[in-house]
Amino acid sequence: MPLTNAAIKNAKSGQAVYSISDGGGLHLRISASGSKLWRLAYRFRGKQKLISFGPYPSVSLLEARERREEAKRALREGKDPATVRAERALAAIRAESNTFRLAAEEYIENRQDVSGQTTATYRWYVEQVLETGFLDLPIQSISPALVSDALIRVHASGREETARRLRWFIGRVFQHANLRGRVSGDPTAVLKGVLPAREKKSYAAITDPVKLGRLLVAIDEFDGWPTIKWALQIAALCFVRPGEIRYAVWSEIDWDQRIWKIPAKRMKMKREHEVPLSRQALAVFMEAKALSAPSGLIFPQIRSLNRPISENALNSTLRRLGFTKEEHTAHGFRSSASTILNERGFRPEVIEIQLAHIDSNEIRRAYNRAQYWPERVTLMQSWADLLKQFKSFGDPGMAERGSTEPASASFRDQADADYNLD
Repeated sequence: MPLTNAAIKNAKSGQAVYSISDGGGLHLRISASGSKLWRLAYRFRGKQKLISFGPYPSVSLLEARERREEAKRALREGKDPATVRAERALAAIRAESNTFRLAAEEYIENRQDVSGQTTATYRWYVEQVLETGFLDLPIQSISPALVSDALIRVHASGREETARRLRWFIGRVFQHANLRGRVSGDPTAVLKGVLPAREKKSYAAITDPVKLGRLLVAIDEFDGWPTIKWALQIAALCFVRPGEIRYAVWSEIDWDQRIWKIPAKRMKMKREHEVPLSRQALAVFMEAKALSAPSGLIFPQIRSLNRPISENALNSTLRRLGFTKEEHTAHGFRSSASTILNERGFRPEVIEIQLAHIDSNEIRRAYNRAQYWPERVTLMQSWADLLKQFKSFGDPGMAERGSTEPASASFRDQADADYNLD
């Protein structure tokens, strides 16, 4: 006869251990001390076995019956309930130790292709995750809601960019953990739009020809580390992004075709970009070639020829030359070129392509690249000639000296000779 809660409560201890049955092998073992323990008797592969479900009343009658049914299902599937329970217990232990921290450390250690500075940045991200409260939680238990709440709290604290970087880092850790079988799924995959859209950043830029001329003259006369001067000159002449300049290597320069081929991995839109090189840009690269780094970097640091100059070095130099961050930045040369070239009537679509503002249509993008290439070559030379003219505005004495070029004019003359340029 099945047990009832009243019958269980009324079962008294005696001098000997005895059991009361609920049926199906489930029974309650009552010790001489009065403790009551749920057990299940069953046969597996011809052997009589026992498994404990825990003490009453911690495990209720209803829970004990549910566990009995689970055991019966295991038996029907040809599994030993005791083995199934042991495997679940082991899985739970592993899950408890399989934390986000462990997955993050594994991800960082696996990234052998990154610099020491990048590794330090990743470890800083780990510290930020610690503040969110789920660093040491089992990674399987971390839900999209938990991550979303953490990111929103970081963003609300005023650390908007940190919140965005954390979302990226957390997603990378989950993707790596997924590949390693530590977790299934990525909670950040459904968090698109959870953070407020980033306000479009406007980089300070000089667009007045006279003021821009003064800046160009100041750069040409800069007497600090030469690669910084050359990098700023190329930023003005080629109006590419600072990161595309800083990591440039000599293998990207096609001297015969007079093209700088920037690989997709360094472009914002992850597509290769080609820059037609004007006479002036070629001359700057020729001057920089004299200080070629062993690593192949065109613009190496002063302390290590194997590491590129930093964007901070470029902006700091602009500050040193007397131009505030509200006036102009290393990125601002792109805005300078776009504004002035549009004002002077150059075709907007050609300017946009040269700025690497990618058309979303694959066919149209390929067509435009071929169609506009001659115009892009003309555009870049016209822009370089304009800058030469602006420098005469910025330094009237240059006209009196009979030249619109600064101290590095000899290299430009050599470039004209070497390439038969007019």
